[in-house]
Amino acid sequence: MFKSVKRVSTSFMALIVLTTSLAWTQPQAAMAADPVDLKLDVKSAILMEASTGQVLYELNADEALPPASMAKMMTEYLVMDAVKNGKIKMTDMVNTTANAATVIGSGDLLAENEKATVKDMFSAMSIYSGNDASVALAEFLEGTEENFAKKMNEKAREMGMSQTANFINATGLSRADMKAPYVPKEIQGETLMTARDAAILAYNIVKDHKDVLDFTKIPSQKFRPTDKAPMVNWNWMLEGNKDILNFKRYAYPGLDGLKTGHTNEAGWCFTGTAERDGIRLISVIMGAKTEPKRFEESRKVLDYGFNNFQLKQVLTAKSEIDSLKTVHIKKGVELQVPVVTQTGLNIVAKKDAKPEEFVVTAEPIEASKLEAPIQKDQVLGIAKVTYNGKEYPVNLIATQDVEKGGWFRLFFRAIKNFFVDMLGGTPQG
Repeated sequence: MFKSVKRVSTSFMALIVLTTSLAWTQPQAAMAADPVDLKLDVKSAILMEASTGQVLYELNADEALPPASMAKMMTEYLVMDAVKNGKIKMTDMVNTTANAATVIGSGDLLAENEKATVKDMFSAMSIYSGNDASVALAEFLEGTEENFAKKMNEKAREMGMSQTANFINATGLSRADMKAPYVPKEIQGETLMTARDAAILAYNIVKDHKDVLDFTKIPSQKFRPTDKAPMVNWNWMLEGNKDILNFKRYAYPGLDGLKTGHTNEAGWCFTGTAERDGIRLISVIMGAKTEPKRFEESRKVLDYGFNNFQLKQVLTAKSEIDSLKTVHIKKGVELQVPVVTQTGLNIVAKKDAKPEEFVVTAEPIEASKLEAPIQKDQVLGIAKVTYNGKEYPVNLIATQDVEKGGWFRLFFRAIKNFFVDMLGGTPQG
């Protein structure tokens, strides 16, 4: 969130989600389904299941809008990436540059040349939405804020965000609100994201750097031990606020992140994430008209997800499929090899879905590839679960090795097959 900013430049629902055991996929496209009207008073919104990125609900989700401080989610991601890759450590000292110390908006905690650890700077950015800490971290990593913004845009492309997604700085401030010496010269336009972009970004944070939530779930914390007042998290919906008088009516069970944002042009925005009963959901609200409204509308979206969907295990890893327990092999010592599922399969389905709605079929891969030698765990077939008109594949793998048969064995098998074929039987491989 930004405090008083003087100028701001102009700038369906899906029913199912697939996840394999201990695996993440790229965000999935929404399926066409009966529309749901949640009567939201916002510019755009989206609801995503967090283990796969499957969209459960959307409203104008592909309209590019200013995200304000929600842009800091990308700053958070890149800082955590640098820590994970060993480029920096949480204990490294970060200097507050002139740019960081004088940036307008939320924060206003740091003096020029004041030093703090990466961890403390990250806390100020993720709890208090500090623009000063965000800029300090960006310059610490890439030398200049514009160089850091280039990395933000590179990562946006890698994540599969829209072509309209654009970052010009580490904070989400507009070009007009940046100090003259630090306005980007090579990056054009303004910072823009769609609701889908924000959800994809949050999805990747939860997937790759879930420890960010250890920071974002903190309701308040002092930046320095000597500070009289703590940094108060702008996220009123945190579960940790359930006993805080001013916020307990907004506190949402299981909610531990992720990022608020506000400018005059962006309105009131919020990317939230909450986990209940083994399901984590990501919601995005953009362009709410008031600060309370962004949380009230987020509650509607999250309630829709938690009230209507559940995680259902359809297949377990290393299990047989009744319709294809073995696969025929050519030129092997053995003529058949048992196959089982490579992974498990969980589907986020409507709570009232009946067992017969999940149809399981299986088939071997093309015959030309089913030839010995075969190695254990080699993919030999595909199982498919069909639910609500969409198929979800799971590989079928060999449970054992199959050696190639010797020429003598194969010669006599060929003779046998010749006579079987003459008599109208089924030849063996």
